Amino acid sequence: MDRLLQKKWVVVSIAVFCAILWGSAFPVLKISYEELQMAPNDTIAKVVFAGWRFLMAGLILLIGVFFVNRKHLVVTSRQFLFLVLFGIIQTSLQYYFFYNGLGKVSGMQGAILVSSGTFFTVILAHFFYWNDRLNWKKTIGLVAGFAGVIVANWGQELQLSFQLTGEGYMILAALTGAIGTIMAKELAVGIHPFALTGWQLSIGAGILLLIGVPRMSEDAIVFTPFGWVLLVYSAVLSASAFALWYSILKFHKAGAISMFKFITPVSGAVLSAMFVQGEKLNIYIISALTLVALGIIAVNYKGQGQQSTISKVNKTV
Repeated sequence: MDRLLQKKWVVVSIAVFCAILWGSAFPVLKISYEELQMAPNDTIAKVVFAGWRFLMAGLILLIGVFFVNRKHLVVTSRQFLFLVLFGIIQTSLQYYFFYNGLGKVSGMQGAILVSSGTFFTVILAHFFYWNDRLNWKKTIGLVAGFAGVIVANWGQELQLSFQLTGEGYMILAALTGAIGTIMAKELAVGIHPFALTGWQLSIGAGILLLIGVPRMSEDAIVFTPFGWVLLVYSAVLSASAFALWYSILKFHKAGAISMFKFITPVSGAVLSAMFVQGEKLNIYIISALTLVALGIIAVNYKGQGQQSTISKVNKTV
């Protein structure tokens, strides 16, 4: 298995597959809101739904680690305190913003807006690492990426559309994720990546459920057989994508595969246009996707003797 993961065509296939999995989350969640009859403004219902999904995903990873090497699950008291803080920021806060923001924007917009997390990571890295300053390539990537985010919100009447609880929440989700990424780089020393992800998902999801379940009305979420399928798929896609991504990171430099993350907003937008009723690709979305993809490629571009920001950060996350 290890030898197979070192082959280039296998790595590319897995990287693309992971990016498509992450992209599929956008239409799946939009369809889930409709199928489970969640009101657009029902914040608590979305918090509980996110909690269920990520608790399932976290437990899948932790159970897998337990059977492979249970020693990786053991953490010190200091590491546990970090995991609690990390779970709050990387799961509870990020997905509070994500789930509620996605309820008020299209799946295509959401996929593009959340991709701004890549660019926030580059900016934060400039202030945290003396050897990872902004340069002209990264600056071009940032300009292109944020231009894509702006174009994604450009309406047919050539007016920007922005509301704090919609587009604003999606950008806050991206920013929170970037902060969590830097935290993992700096503070997650000695914790196995699978265990780190499993613990933070489970802890963060538990907090979401503790907050949401007591306050949720009985008919806020109406489960159907298809609704259960969507929930289970959402959990499995998170656990599977993380597991596969970290498996190839074990044998390859992150910078070599991080550029494939540009596929996530593209697949998210295309799949939303295919499966979410009322969503269609238009010139604004296509232009935004192009700019964001170019931006992600630019900030991940590895020059001679250099390693990209995302490469450095992903090694630890």
